[in-house]
Amino acid sequence: MTTATATVDLSNAAKRRTLANAGEPLFLARWDRAVFIHYEADPVILQRQIPFPLDLRDGRAFVSIVAFTLLRMRPRVGGRFGEWLFKPIASHEFLNVRTYVRQAGEPGIFFLAEWLSNQLSVRLGPRTFGLPYRFGHLRYAHAHEDREIFGTVAANEGRLEYRAPIAAAAFEPTDAGSLTEFLLERYTAFTCQRRHRRLFRVWHEPWPQTPIEIEITADDLLASTGDWWRSAECVGANHSPGVEVWMGRPHRIADYLTPASSPSSAQRA
Repeated sequence: MTTATATVDLSNAAKRRTLANAGEPLFLARWDRAVFIHYEADPVILQRQIPFPLDLRDGRAFVSIVAFTLLRMRPRVGGRFGEWLFKPIASHEFLNVRTYVRQAGEPGIFFLAEWLSNQLSVRLGPRTFGLPYRFGHLRYAHAHEDREIFGTVAANEGRLEYRAPIAAAAFEPTDAGSLTEFLLERYTAFTCQRRHRRLFRVWHEPWPQTPIEIEITADDLLASTGDWWRSAECVGANHSPGVEVWMGRPHRIADYLTPASSPSSAQRA
C-alpha cells in the first residue's frame, strides 16, 4: 500500500461515517493556511483533565495547537440565502488547543480550549456544539509565498507568538503510519459541557502539509489550558495551505467510556 493510498483510506472512512447520518454534513467551509504546533505531554497528568480516554502513540500523549482561518462557513442547503445568513460568522481566525482521544474505538480529538476573533461565534459555539470558545485578538500571516509565517494571539488568559521561515514548499499528504499522520488526520471531535458528552464529525481530503521549524517567542496563553503544560515539550510543527471541509451536526454520546488508566495506543478505527 502506498503512502497516499493509506492516508486517503483514513479520509474515506471519515467520509463514510459522516454520510451515515441523515442530513449530514450540516456545514461547508474552508480551513485556510493552517499551522500545527505539537507538544508531548505527561499522559497521567493530561488524562486527569480529559473526560475521554487518551489515544496514546507508543505510550506517549500529545497536545497540538492549530492556528488557521475559517473561510466561508455556510449551510450545506439554502444556497446563496443560507450563505448570506451566515455572513456574520462565516470567516474569522481560530486557535485550537486539542489533544487526542479514543471513544468506543473511534479516534478523535478533544479541545482543551479554543480562541476566536469573532464575538458572535464565541457565544454560539458552547450552546450548539459544547465547544470551549474564548475571545481573543488573533493575527495570522500564514502565506508561505512570503517565505516566513507568523502568528499572534492575545487574550485575557495570556499571549502566544510564533514564527517560522519557510522555503519553497512541497505540500504532500503525511506518511502512512507516521506520527504526523496520527496528529493531523483526525475526523471526529468529542466535546463535554456540563456533563453533556457529544461528538461531531468532519470530513476533508488528507491535509497537504510540510514540516516547519517553529520559533515560539511567547506562550503563557497555553499555561491557562491546564497542568499538562508544566512538563510539555515541543516536538514539531507543520504548515498546510488548507482544506475544504464538511462539518456534521452534534450528536449526544449515550454510552461512553470512563477515562482509562491504559488507553489504546492504536489510531485506526
